[in-house]
Amino acid sequence: MYQIKCLNPISPLGMELFSDQYQVTEDTAAANAILVRSASMHDMELGDGLDAVARAGAGVNNIPLEKCAEKGIVVFNTPGANANGVKEAVIAGLLIAARDIIGGVNWVQSVKDDPDVAKLVEKGKKQFAGNEIKGKKIGVIGLGAIGVLVANACNRLGMEVYGYDPFISVEAAWNLSRDIHHISNLDDIYANCDYITIHVPLMDSTKKMINEASFYKMKSGVVLLNFARDLLVDEDALEAAIAHGKIKKYVTDFPNAKTANMANVIAIPHLGASTEESEDNCAMMAVRELRDFLENGNITHSVNYPDCSMGVCTCAGRIAVNHRNIPNMIAQLTSVCAADGVNIQDMINKSKGDWAYTMLDLSAPASEKMVNDIRSIQGIVKVRVIK
Repeated sequence: MYQIKCLNPISPLGMELFSDQYQVTEDTAAANAILVRSASMHDMELGDGLDAVARAGAGVNNIPLEKCAEKGIVVFNTPGANANGVKEAVIAGLLIAARDIIGGVNWVQSVKDDPDVAKLVEKGKKQFAGNEIKGKKIGVIGLGAIGVLVANACNRLGMEVYGYDPFISVEAAWNLSRDIHHISNLDDIYANCDYITIHVPLMDSTKKMINEASFYKMKSGVVLLNFARDLLVDEDALEAAIAHGKIKKYVTDFPNAKTANMANVIAIPHLGASTEESEDNCAMMAVRELRDFLENGNITHSVNYPDCSMGVCTCAGRIAVNHRNIPNMIAQLTSVCAADGVNIQDMINKSKGDWAYTMLDLSAPASEKMVNDIRSIQGIVKVRVIK
């Protein structure tokens, strides 16, 4: 029986995908897997029996990835599951930045009790006039699951779309409209676009990627949208760019003490993926990933270990090994199997940075001695008997 701990409420449509082999537990120490949305795990004690963490969403900054890798805990996320919800929020942000809808609505509320409110509206509406987005140029930085949907939607709305992603996947490229200008230099977006929207993951290499130098290259009066992560933008440089008129509006889904108090900032309370559909999709994907890993040893959409799959085991035995990505590991694993008189019928080894993952399909179930001998190899982190 697998024990599952939920750190946040998880959509019933996802939880229903667990079979009767699974049981929800309140005891974190007893959990084989954790399902999480926004709860922070950085100060949590991670038990030795914990094999996996699945984030029902894309961002994993609330999970200690390296700490998990060192303990052989595979961390999953659900890229693309909430993409449509975020795309629609971006389009909403685009429209409310182009037209001062929020300002107008708030003004109506301030005069709603006046008997002549209808006349006031006709006289006062001009102060909230804006621009249409049709025919305007928008730069989409990052063409992953969300960025592609945003680019295609803006194209259908009549905008001229510039897309930038030096690491675009084959799948994303196939899904991208042929009308999108796929550019290789960010400066082309800065120099040409009236709107810029960011859709890249937060990493050391992307932190504050939109900075003083970026703002200097942009057209005056550009609208910047950020539904990815707040730390992608240097907020001190942003404040100066707004003050000097470089940035007309900044639309962010991640308000903080600084941006929430800035002029010309439209701060949305992290609603990008806050739809029933997104929560359902993320939960279902996360549960499927956990089940395939726990039952078959397969890894799909991990952020700290390599993706690795051998389908359902049809041999007598299967073991899965988390280990450091160091030389001579495969030779040592095969030597242990040979010493135990067990033939390896199939195997797969994948690596990702400092970490690697190996699955072995065996002619006989792994003995306790074989498992202990593998655990004793330097660099081995965890050994699981799948079958």
